[in-house]
Amino acid sequence: MAVLRFIAKSDGVFSPEVITAMSAAFDDALSKLKLADRDPVAAIIARRIIEFARQGERDAARLSATALDSIQQATIPWYGFR
Repeated sequence: MAVLRFIAKSDGVFSPEVITAMSAAFDDALSKLKLADRDPVAAIIARRIIEFARQGERDAARLSATALDSIQQATIPWYGFR
């Protein structure tokens, strides 16, 4: 559960079931991006998953998808079409 080190730094308290869902979401997101948990982007993904879990999301697939979507939206440049 590589996500545990990020949870420990987040001042978050989660039930074992939520931690399991967060861990699965983290592993899934890293797998989809072909990243190792030591990659700097992994920390960003972990923080997003923790943020969405704090907001009440408990489904691992939705946690992963939402974290990936938020990162994608943050990295798409805006070109200011008129």
